[in-house]
Amino acid sequence: MSRCLGVGLLCLSLTACGQTADLVIQGGAVWTGLSSGAPQPGAVAIGGGKILAVGDSAAVARYLGARTRVMRADGGLVMPGFADGHTHFIGGGFQLASVDLRGAATPQEFIRRLKEYARAHKPGEWITGGDWDHTRWAGQPLPRHEWIDSVTPDNPVFVSRLDGHEALANAAAMRAAGITKDTPTPPGGEVLRDARTGEPIGIFKDQALDLIGRVEPEPSAEQRDSALARALAHAASLGVTATAHMSASWADLASYRRLEHAGRLTLRATLYLPLEHWRDVADTLRRAGRGDDWVKIGGLKGYMDGSAGSRTAYFVDPYADSAGYRGLMQNPERDMRSWVGNADSAGLQVTVHAIGDHANALLLSIYDSVMRAHGPRDRRFRVEHAQHLRPQDIPLFGKLGVIPSMQPYHAIDDGRWVEQRIGPVRIKTTYAFRTLLDTGAKLAFGSDWTVAPLDPISGVYAAVTRRTLDGKNPNGWVPEQKISVGEALRAYTAVNAYATFDQQKWGALAPGYYADVVVIDRNLFTMAPDSLDQAKVRVTIVDGKVVYERP
Repeated sequence: MSRCLGVGLLCLSLTACGQTADLVIQGGAVWTGLSSGAPQPGAVAIGGGKILAVGDSAAVARYLGARTRVMRADGGLVMPGFADGHTHFIGGGFQLASVDLRGAATPQEFIRRLKEYARAHKPGEWITGGDWDHTRWAGQPLPRHEWIDSVTPDNPVFVSRLDGHEALANAAAMRAAGITKDTPTPPGGEVLRDARTGEPIGIFKDQALDLIGRVEPEPSAEQRDSALARALAHAASLGVTATAHMSASWADLASYRRLEHAGRLTLRATLYLPLEHWRDVADTLRRAGRGDDWVKIGGLKGYMDGSAGSRTAYFVDPYADSAGYRGLMQNPERDMRSWVGNADSAGLQVTVHAIGDHANALLLSIYDSVMRAHGPRDRRFRVEHAQHLRPQDIPLFGKLGVIPSMQPYHAIDDGRWVEQRIGPVRIKTTYAFRTLLDTGAKLAFGSDWTVAPLDPISGVYAAVTRRTLDGKNPNGWVPEQKISVGEALRAYTAVNAYATFDQQKWGALAPGYYADVVVIDRNLFTMAPDSLDQAKVRVTIVDGKVVYERP
């Protein structure tokens, strides 16, 4: 028995005498993910797709053989592969090949990029994606269809704001959808209209997005598979070896399974299908099972409200910059209670989007009532985003065992402008990472890609520094909510494994776990916090196979 890396842990190697490693990584600091403590110098032996041993060089030397590849970490950090707890992963693959509006710093640049993109496309082809951010623009005007109609006359355009809760349609897209002045606004959504004429200006929010989305052509299976392949390559370059794919479709599931059967998957995917379809999901699981350790149905994803950036997050008190307006619920409370209750009765894991403090309070109440009604069970209810919380609601996550699945990059993005929306008091419990951990919550991290960049190192930087993207908060925005590097890494590894019921399979470097490993070019624990975002992934290993090596 040898002392294993990790705080106070003793462990045996996995194997009997004589097993040879396929790969040994040495010469770095090894962080096992079993605690948030600092890494230790050491080595990792990998064989048969699993971790064989973790320890000092002497403990691992017995696994070296003539065919063992020895990889040098050169003083970098060896750690479990990053798991992203919340992506729209295949959508990210489509976005990689779509028009990029995220960096458009002016309306003029927004228009120019769409004009150039449209030139390269055939008449009639839809232009989607985009991820524009009007908070970058002076005066923050929302775009209107008139801005782009003349530069996209032959292509329907429906480009999303980066949060995915509002989008701009051009005149061609509205014609295709039959949108007129008399089109009613659906419950849980908004159609913005010209104050003088009453005509739609092209902005659709939340449940109104489907007014246009329903006429968008569905991607072919080949297009979807290509998007997934692009996303996989991008994820591997960033050290992402697992994800929870939120708001997935049956077509997404089929795409993952096609690539798995072709031996092309380089990431473990847990899919969450629409909450309102709980019966179909339950029937599918009874008939065909969840899947395997590469692709599985994790459960269901629902929506309480929208986003603060689109002013559709649902708050107890009105927005500070919109007198009397509190946001909106995407679905009626009675429907959410019914869906969550029925899904729980069917034994399904439930995760729900909630951003505003009222949406979060209502959701926690729903979860609590379902737990009381149905009795004890290992449910692992999740709240996706959990951004704005009332102080009295924060301890309920730990008390109820509800997982806050959060996105730290959102904090350094939203911190540029959200105080204008909700005032100086409510921001004190916005992205409350520190308080959630201190009150016993299991904090899980992700990106919400494509809403934010997929890069988990940027997320670690955001959680540790809380330095906003505009450079105006060098000591951190709401700095009392900062957390440590180890705590942030745990949220990106072991806790995400727990959040998908995989904590005995991956998320840590321990004998018998899948060999999903990342080598980073420097030790994140010894870097100055404000330089964490300069670290890069050198090597990504999934199931014992190298899927990315930085040139």
